[in-house]
Order: sequence, then structure tokens, then C-alpha cells
Amino acid sequence: MKLVSYNIQYGFGSDGRYDLARCAKVVAGADIVALQEVERHWLRSNEDDQPELLSQLLPDYHWVYGPAFDMDASHRREGRIVNRRRQFGTMVLSKLPIVWSRLHTLPLRRTLRPLNTRNAALECMIRTPAGPVRVLSLHLAHIAAEERLEQIDYLLAEHRRVPSEGGPWSGADDEPARNWSNGEQEPENPVAAIWLGDFNMEPDSAEYRRIVGSAPYHRGAAYLDGFVDAAAVAMEPTADFHTHVKTIDGRLAKRRLDHCFVGGMFAGRVRSVSADIGQIASDHFPLWVDIDLETPIVIGTGGG
Repeated sequence: MKLVSYNIQYGFGSDGRYDLARCAKVVAGADIVALQEVERHWLRSNEDDQPELLSQLLPDYHWVYGPAFDMDASHRREGRIVNRRRQFGTMVLSKLPIVWSRLHTLPLRRTLRPLNTRNAALECMIRTPAGPVRVLSLHLAHIAAEERLEQIDYLLAEHRRVPSEGGPWSGADDEPARNWSNGEQEPENPVAAIWLGDFNMEPDSAEYRRIVGSAPYHRGAAYLDGFVDAAAVAMEPTADFHTHVKTIDGRLAKRRLDHCFVGGMFAGRVRSVSADIGQIASDHFPLWVDIDLETPIVIGTGGG
């Protein structure tokens, strides 16, 4: 299956032009799409409802949107309040149904300068041919490593609670006449997980090590409840492998800020990882991951 993570910068390309349709064309064809910096009802993006527009541009996908923060954008029309919310967050689109989702609003440090905003991770459970998988589209803080470390610790703690926590509901329905379960079986909350997103960190950072473990990094190592960098197990990363370009202190910096971390059971299933550096639909480049989510997971045999 093909996965793609793309920070779309609310539809503004590196050429400064706003074009949401251009972003949709970039990710069309992926099986699972994780988007960051998707918004609703902002002046800068024509007050567009971007999740709705993206769903129209990509009509073959199930989708969920998760706002990291939510502000009033209502107005009065013909004597009535038109309720609208100005939102900024992440999105997941999937060719397979999204069984359930939940939003994690991440720890935030208040700043004096520069502007700092709430971040979030949108978690979506998808039943793939390999088995149920929790896919997260996330966006971490852009200012300081300390804030990102707090956010990563929060997400790792949530991940390790999965076996004892369960999904949206658990247990037998003791009021069947009210049909709380809607006739469905208890939904899975699998250990198997894939994190996709703009992490605002590079591979030599403390935040990166907090996710994959400390050096020396054993290329074949994989903890059942841990994560590995999909790029690291798919290839020997080159110095030029990057997902973002920015001029910093007068120098052009090529940085790998966007990542895919896969659960240990997927360590041997990553076929390829690449960044489409020819795209100009955003200030980031889309990160593509080809991974075997077709072969059923068998824990204890390497997962593939």
C-alpha cells in the first residue's frame, strides 16, 4: 500500500499561490493520506472549508478532520446567527473505511514570541488486509525541542496504554434495547501503529532518538511496542534526502522534517520511502511510503 504525508501549508505553494486543487492532485492515488496544516474559514484562504473541498476533490476517500484549535467565526445573516468555527489541524483520508478516530491535543508551551499554536495528532483506526492499524497524522511544535519532547512523551504514553485501554467502547452491552453498540462488535484498538506527519525535527535530534531509541542504532532492531523510522529501514538515508527547504541565516537549508515511523511489527515491510522534491504545491515536499499492509500480521515471526 502507498502512504503519503504532506504538510500542505493551508494550500499555499512555494510560489506563494493558493491552490488547494494542486495539493489534492499531489496525493491522489495514495491508499492512505495524512495531511497537516488544513484549515476552515480563515481569511487568508478565502474562508474556505478546506476539509470539505478536499473531500470533493478526492471523492474516492473516506476522511476525518481533527482541529488542533477551534475559534469562533460565526456571523449574522438575515437576523440569524450562522455558526461557523475557524479551525486549523490535521486530516486523514483513506480508501479503506476509517472505523474510528480520536483527536489528541498535544502539550503546549505559552510564548512571549514568536507566535506559538496548539498542535494535535489525529488517530484513525483502519482495517487493512494486514490487520487493524492505528494511523496518526500529526504536527509537532516548530519552536523548541523541549516542547516537541513533551508532545512525543504524551503520544508514546498513549501508545503504550493501548492494550489495556481498548477502543471507543468495550465490554458487553447491558442495555441491548438501546443498542449502544449499533449492532457492531467491539472495535479493535491494535498495538500496530504508523505515525505520519510534520515532526519539525531532524534525524540527528533528541526528539528523533526519543521515538526510535538512542545510538548506536541497530538497523534491524524493532521493539514490539516501539517505532522505527521507515526511511532508515528502507534505505541508507543520503545527506540530500529532505522534505523541506528554507533559507536560514542567509544559507539554504535542506531539512528532513517530515517522517513516517512504523510500529516494530512493520520494520521488515517497508519497501521504499521517497520525497517528491519536484512539487511546489506547498513549502514542504510530500513523503511517500510503500509498505506491505496486505500480508496478515503474525506477531513473533517478524511481522511479514
